[in-house]
Amino acid sequence: MAKNHNLAGLFFAAVSVLLWGITFVCTKYLLRSFSSYEILFVRFVLAYISLRIARPAVFTLPEKRQEVYFMVAGLTGVTAYQFMENMAISYTSASNVSVIVSICPMFTALFLQLFLGEHHLTRFFNIGFIIAIVGIALVSFNGVVEFNMNPKGDFLALGSALCWGVYSLCIARINALNLEPILVTRRIFHWAIVFMLPIGIFSLARFGTSAPSSPNLEIQNGVSVILDPAFNAFRFTNPLNWLNLCFLGVGASAFCFVAWNIACDKLGTVRATAGIYLIPVVTIIFAFLALGEKISPMGALGSVLTIAGLFVSEIKKKS
Repeated sequence: MAKNHNLAGLFFAAVSVLLWGITFVCTKYLLRSFSSYEILFVRFVLAYISLRIARPAVFTLPEKRQEVYFMVAGLTGVTAYQFMENMAISYTSASNVSVIVSICPMFTALFLQLFLGEHHLTRFFNIGFIIAIVGIALVSFNGVVEFNMNPKGDFLALGSALCWGVYSLCIARINALNLEPILVTRRIFHWAIVFMLPIGIFSLARFGTSAPSSPNLEIQNGVSVILDPAFNAFRFTNPLNWLNLCFLGVGASAFCFVAWNIACDKLGTVRATAGIYLIPVVTIIFAFLALGEKISPMGALGSVLTIAGLFVSEIKKKS
């Protein structure tokens, strides 16, 4: 029974990692026609609608004070994490963001030890962390000769990893309540959308609703909300845009977040989060095939070191 329990958790974690690895490439494509905020908002509205259709039951909590876990999870794991990740992709390569974000298991282990008393900070953890940091530095430079580094994008990616650590802490608390995964995820998305609304209102008040001068011009303002009828007709009649939006909303959000929460429940939060190590590998392959992004020797070495460092940090589990 325990073996089947672990296999189910590994399956859900593996599928989530595979689909999440592709999201970087999909987002990079959509940034040609949508702002980071628009992608985020449309993605999770589609995800919420999907979960509402799949499970329309009323969601109730044993205690009202437990709602704070869902609020913080929605803010950090969806609104802040996804928005900063999308913004990071608009400044740097999809592969770069993917590798840097893969450090989030470190933050997860740290927060669970500090706030839940779980012991994850070991000698191997510290060694693995140092190796991963060196790898991230190499990936950020991606070849000194090319000077292809963007501190703003890298900092945003690191911030999103920090947010995921907080989200993982909330999920550990929520899983202890033994609630239905679909309803849990739907509630988290509800709060995420609520926290997204002020960003859109600010954007409309600050920047207005004007469209880019050319339909093919990539949107540089990450918080733009464009209501121009002609521009919206152009981008919302593009089948590839809808394909990517539906993949992000239904597949990578509605399905994957439910699957991930199940994996965390069956494997443990830190063990499941270790699966994120493989996201850079998936992303780099798809970015190369779909976007034609090149990987310098230094960037490739950095990717290997980052992933190796994260694996080394897990050796503690055998002790």
